[in-house]
Amino acid sequence: MTQQQTTGGDVRLTGISKTYGSFTAVHPLDLTVPQGSFFALLGASGCGKTTTLRMIAGLEEATTGTVSLGGRDITALPPHRRPVNTVFQSYALFPHLDVTENVAFGLRRRGVTPVKKRVAEMLDLVQLGDFARRRPHQLSGGQQQRVAVARALINHPQVLLLDEPLGALDLSLRRRMQLELKRIQTEVGITFVHVTHDQEEAMTMADTVAVMNGGRVEQLGAPAELYENPRTTFVANFLGTSNLIEAEIVSAGTDVVVSVGGGTLRLPAGRCPAPAPPGGRLLVGVRPEKISLDPAADADPGDGRNRVTGRITEAGFLGVSTQYLVESPAGKALQVYEQNTGHRRSLAPGSEVVLHWDPAHTFALDAAQDMEAGVQSVQDTP
Repeated sequence: MTQQQTTGGDVRLTGISKTYGSFTAVHPLDLTVPQGSFFALLGASGCGKTTTLRMIAGLEEATTGTVSLGGRDITALPPHRRPVNTVFQSYALFPHLDVTENVAFGLRRRGVTPVKKRVAEMLDLVQLGDFARRRPHQLSGGQQQRVAVARALINHPQVLLLDEPLGALDLSLRRRMQLELKRIQTEVGITFVHVTHDQEEAMTMADTVAVMNGGRVEQLGAPAELYENPRTTFVANFLGTSNLIEAEIVSAGTDVVVSVGGGTLRLPAGRCPAPAPPGGRLLVGVRPEKISLDPAADADPGDGRNRVTGRITEAGFLGVSTQYLVESPAGKALQVYEQNTGHRRSLAPGSEVVLHWDPAHTFALDAAQDMEAGVQSVQDTP
């Protein structure tokens, strides 16, 4: 199937907000979803991501602001008149209809012809051509999800909205469907807006991710940019795992030098949130997989890397990696992920070690922020 040429244009939310009595679900926000992109709204339950999606769909009336598509204000249009379709976590397939008729339902309702050719093309797109005559109960969860996507896409919407569409699938199937959805979006070339609480899901599929917290967008950008350069402790903790260490600035130039637990660490000045005066406070961060770990007796102190000494308190073998917790003057529970390359046996709890990493992999955040922001959200996410 060749990529469709759409004239949909960007989705623009301008000053959009939603309140329920005294509760504000979405604070006024401005957001642009570029035409043809795969855009994810990521956040924990109650952060406002689904409400934002429903305002785009017209299923929730915005309290303030406008929704436009390709420069056309669609704020006042009812859902059935908006050029968008939505796929929900519950696929809502008709159990008495086979796959073909489920996909064809929207076309028949609108009196669009020919039906047979368009349904066949759509089933080929979602790789279900051999399942055309099966009923929903004869399909796996992933196949039902693809039927729901095909039913939504056959009407050629300018935007496809996906509200936690993979939430009911098991882990291995969910990962396969992430790749399938990305393939489908690339092939049809229309805008996908995807709501999810799953960080891996958003990073795997989306071109751009908006991390939401408390009805606001904390940070917006490409997945790699958000992961490598978080601007808040919430993003650092919610999007993966971060070691955050309280530090005092010693000096600032091309590199910023900070004092931590009786030693010093360096990081590029460009990875600090603001000008860094000596004596000021920062939260210094490094991702667990960026850290290497060596027995204290084997450490090389002269290679210019950031170094922290410590003692392993916990070690867990996860197959692809071993995860360590290390108690150190820099922090009580520094996390290290060591890939399982087979070059040595795992180190045991109680081992004295040196943690070291490239200074360029260090980032800094405003010390006034809550160091634990985002951590509880990850644990509470279903």
